Amino acid sequence: MIHIYCGDGKGKTTAALGLSLRAAGSGMKVVIVQFLKNHKTSELNILNTTPNITVLRGKEGTAFSFSMTEEEKEKSQHLHSENLQAGIVLVEAGNCDMLVLDEAIGAYNRDLIDRQLLRNLVEQKPLHLELVLTGRNPEQWMIDCADYVSEIKKIKHPFDKGIKSRIGIEK
Repeated sequence: MIHIYCGDGKGKTTAALGLSLRAAGSGMKVVIVQFLKNHKTSELNILNTTPNITVLRGKEGTAFSFSMTEEEKEKSQHLHSENLQAGIVLVEAGNCDMLVLDEAIGAYNRDLIDRQLLRNLVEQKPLHLELVLTGRNPEQWMIDCADYVSEIKKIKHPFDKGIKSRIGIEK
């Protein structure tokens, strides 16, 4: 089935990673592809040592997508598309039962991924595959294809008071 975790609240990635741990714990092979992220986060310490989980991630440079130069955008799009293709290859080879595309919706919305490749995967998802996408503002075609859509809404967040992200909680 296809799962979407979307919205402006904290917890989209957390929900997807929780589902990944549950799947890996049951013996499923999980591939997590993270887009728009290149900083080290605490969950990588566990994910990289957990059997049945493979993590592919990265983006070009350290700038946020809205302040990237055209060259940085091009490089990021190439890297994101390569990582997506690598995940698809693992699916096709039978080495992936659950494919988590963390922040794929954001990469799609910012044109930082091969949009047609992502759309083809979603619309032609292999029957055996659990596919998970996270990010804000999914397009209607994504919602139409999904079996689960969970919106996480921000009511209140410490960042609103100027509190920076904390290790173990947001990073």
